[in-house]
Amino acid sequence: MQQIIVIGGGAAGMMAAGQAAECGAKVLLLEKMDKVGKKIAISGKGRCNITNAADLETIINNFPGNGNFLYGPLYSFTNQDLVEFLKARGIETKVERGQRVFPVSDDADQVVRAFKNFLIKNGVEVRTGVQVDRVIASEGKVTGVKTANDTFPADAVIIATGGLSYPGTGSTGDGYKWAAELGHKVIKTRPSLVPLVATEEWVKELQGLALKNVTVSAWRGPKSLDSHFGELLFTHFGVTGPIVLSLSRTVVDELARTGKPVKITIDLKPALSPEQLDLRLQRDFEAKVRKQYKNALDELLPKSMIPVVIRLSAIPADKWVHQITKEERRNLGSLLKALPLNISKSLPVAAAIVTAGGVNVKEINPKTMES
Repeated sequence: MQQIIVIGGGAAGMMAAGQAAECGAKVLLLEKMDKVGKKIAISGKGRCNITNAADLETIINNFPGNGNFLYGPLYSFTNQDLVEFLKARGIETKVERGQRVFPVSDDADQVVRAFKNFLIKNGVEVRTGVQVDRVIASEGKVTGVKTANDTFPADAVIIATGGLSYPGTGSTGDGYKWAAELGHKVIKTRPSLVPLVATEEWVKELQGLALKNVTVSAWRGPKSLDSHFGELLFTHFGVTGPIVLSLSRTVVDELARTGKPVKITIDLKPALSPEQLDLRLQRDFEAKVRKQYKNALDELLPKSMIPVVIRLSAIPADKWVHQITKEERRNLGSLLKALPLNISKSLPVAAAIVTAGGVNVKEINPKTMES
């Protein structure tokens, strides 16, 4: 009987261990934390965002960097296969906005329990609180793992230790070190799906403000690097939210490449062309011709944004609407179509949802995921 050691008791490690045991191997799962499934338990804000219901081509196309590598794995075990796997273990699922799949129970712990039962049913030996020091290899073949107190022999070792995000769940980059020791090239790790830090002080005034149906774009000079449409959230340090997280991979890479801040813009009115927005402003101003500028934007913008936009537009707040010139109005329109922010950095990788970089996938067989 083949002896397999799985290092890491997250979703990948538990799935690998359970499947290997189901195929007839003797499996030992080693987890350095006090219990398995810690990251699953906090995913989706405790609700567990299991997968996405989009078709596989869409998922691959939206995977930054190495999407093509995932053709084999995703078609071998699809998102629907995962839903069926969990359904067979008592977990009904639902699809929410953005095609995100959650348990009907909204309980991530239910998913953890299902995986634990999967391990128990297939006879996987689980040891928690065990810190692996290194993977042992001899004559080009892995022969086991070494811990602080023991050496465990193995015919194969599965490294499922995760990246560097959320280190409190056990993801501290150990797997990268072992892979490098075994001869793999490790591409520099960096945060991805991460909030962005802006240099502008005014973002603090908008802390907590969520904007829906806006477009955020990243720029290097006049060239657009990337763009996303959806929801954005202002924080005391900058911006986050779904479209910012999606944009962050591009911004983080550009920051690393140039060492200079990256400009992003927020199109507050993406459904309107510049000409249509100018007509909208004319109508609004005509309806409020007897008001001051500071009191003329309440139907156009969220209340907390109005003082910020007034300052950035350089139109005096107490100027009467009928005195605003065509040039001032068009400059305001340009500002609403491209509210600028300078991004100096992202939050650290510990605050990221995922880690970019890591083991070079060109050195991995995508059909088997083996070195």
